[in-house]
Amino acid sequence: MGMGSGSGGGASRRWWGAGAAALAAVVAVLAPGSAQAAPAAPASAAAPAATLYTVPPTPGALSRHTISGVYVAGVSSGGYMAGQLQVAYSRTIKGTAVFGAGPYYCAQNNAAQALYGCGDTLYPDHLATLEADASLWSAYGWTDPVGNLSGRPVYVFHGGNDTTVKAPVSDDGVAFYRHFGANVTYDNGSQAGHGWVTPYGTSDCTATASPFLDNCGTDPQNALLRTLFGSVAAPAAGPLSGTLVAFGQDGYAVNGWANGLSMDSTGFAYVPAACTPGQACRLMVALHGCAQDYSDVGTAFVDRANLDQYADTNHMIVLYPQAMPSAANPYGCWDWWGYLGGTDYPIKGGAQIETLMNMVHALGG
Repeated sequence: MGMGSGSGGGASRRWWGAGAAALAAVVAVLAPGSAQAAPAAPASAAAPAATLYTVPPTPGALSRHTISGVYVAGVSSGGYMAGQLQVAYSRTIKGTAVFGAGPYYCAQNNAAQALYGCGDTLYPDHLATLEADASLWSAYGWTDPVGNLSGRPVYVFHGGNDTTVKAPVSDDGVAFYRHFGANVTYDNGSQAGHGWVTPYGTSDCTATASPFLDNCGTDPQNALLRTLFGSVAAPAAGPLSGTLVAFGQDGYAVNGWANGLSMDSTGFAYVPAACTPGQACRLMVALHGCAQDYSDVGTAFVDRANLDQYADTNHMIVLYPQAMPSAANPYGCWDWWGYLGGTDYPIKGGAQIETLMNMVHALGG
């Protein structure tokens, strides 16, 4: 499928010829702690203990539930993937939260563009082209109608010390959603580095270092859930009531082999005790960033994202799919620049998008 209707279209057909150096650079841009072996800064406040599950994590399968709405949240490469899911499946995805990422299709299937236009600002990100492409692909039926984005709640977080994805790139991510009429809350007053900000974070607020869980003494998850849901109950304060399920991702992979899609064989889902069969619950798809996957940091993101605490008190299931490192993707990023080799990565038919949606459907979304 030939994609691209504006600037960058020619480069999108050439970028694989850029070689290993360009590939290493683009995967490093959203995993600087891994690429540079940067030491983790000491936490500015003592992080609470990792999430305690009343029922220990157990192997199992994704069981079907009554899902009242599907939402997606992501950080870094997970933030870019969250945008791809929101645009491709806007009928299904009812709201999005993005930490440290820019507009939809920012990389335009081009490694250099991803590095210099979607992390740094040495290249323009061609926002008008991205908006035009989204409209065109919607008209072609390659995505759900972009009109569905009108009124959709979107939460965007950008930290003042995030130089991995610079502020103008995040600003254009906000502008993209507003162009299509989304109801955007832009949280850009924090001094956070590049990462997922959480009261369970183990790194200093301003750090950009593994495991990319920054502790700023704030609770952005409350803000993002209020944006997406309209209101939110206080999080659980003690051990959680539900079950953390470790499930096999191969059964949902479009090729039957998750590793072949740079995805781990194991994913996770947290199911609160309140989400019993027949009880309506929301579904949150939570997407880690580069070098934040299970093979790199274990369940740090799953345990400390501060989503399960809210899930327990807000009838919300949390799905934690897992990417993983591969030869084309050394830092376990989600495919937001086309590293799997297909030009359909940001639309319906994209291998990782369809695999993620298979998981959503299995849960009842």
